[in-house]
Amino acid sequence: MLKSLGGRPPYRRSSTKAARRFAAALAAPVLLLTAACGSDDSGSSDASVVTVEGKPGQKPEISVPKDAKASDKVVVKTVAKGKGATVEKGDFVRLDFAGETFKGGQDLGNTWAKRPGADPNAPRTQVVQELGQPSQTLPTKVLDSLVGQEVGSRVEVEGTAKALIGKQLNPQAGIKPADGLVWVVDIAAAKKVGKKSEVKGEQAAPEPGMPTVKSEPQKAAVITVPKGEKPPKELKEQVLIKGKGQKIKAGDGLVVQYTGVKWEDGKKFDSSWDHGGATAFQIGTGSVVQGWDKALVGKNVGDRVVMVIPPKLGYGSQPQSPLAKNTLVFSVDIVGTV
Repeated sequence: MLKSLGGRPPYRRSSTKAARRFAAALAAPVLLLTAACGSDDSGSSDASVVTVEGKPGQKPEISVPKDAKASDKVVVKTVAKGKGATVEKGDFVRLDFAGETFKGGQDLGNTWAKRPGADPNAPRTQVVQELGQPSQTLPTKVLDSLVGQEVGSRVEVEGTAKALIGKQLNPQAGIKPADGLVWVVDIAAAKKVGKKSEVKGEQAAPEPGMPTVKSEPQKAAVITVPKGEKPPKELKEQVLIKGKGQKIKAGDGLVVQYTGVKWEDGKKFDSSWDHGGATAFQIGTGSVVQGWDKALVGKNVGDRVVMVIPPKLGYGSQPQSPLAKNTLVFSVDIVGTV
């Protein structure tokens, strides 16, 4: 489903198994993080040494005084207070961010940078994340600092690499534990969606040549590929259950339950139900494989959709993927947006 193998939770399974989830978040130019881990630490009351200018929703201007020394504790500052709901652990959030090193202002990634080759008219790629789950894009302690903030807020988080990242720090990033780092995060949206949410309703019969989908409550769907049928060369889709929720727009954070099998042998390679339930990602921005973007933009919350995705709209452009040559079949329940 997602664009490249392995990495950022909730896609936290190894790239050596086709059944593993696939990472879709915007990758930082410097990959700071190794395997993610949780943290119970909260931000300190130490004074911030960083200045942030600009309004939420616009790329922040970050200024660090020359020779400024980063705190050895996590420092959290609310630069601008939003007027939305208070964010809680377990919420699905949609975020903008920009990160820099204290020394030299080395870019640690930002969501205002356009992907190479991206449609200039497409919405900006943002991070969609479940708070309380680790991430390959932002340090756990940066994400933890968003709990208790309001939607619409701009939050600045700073400290040493040791304080912010700890054992997650990738030694190949060229950043030392004592180096100062800063992230500025805008909370664009947050939503509570139950991890066990699923679509309910009377399911339509499969169209000719389409797989059948049998869904049991709280379990991965059983998808049966039609015998004797050659895999289609173009994307095929069918809405099995029609929802009554809002229409999905490019740029939305989509919360789904899903199951995927290979057309060639009908074997399941992944399901959200195998990994704790509903998960989220951004749709319509190139964060996921083209088949998902093409099929799900314009659908509605509450829809159950079956998709048959040929390699050219799946992982065909990623020869390192164990699914590069496979036609993929997905059953997707759209259970929310953020």
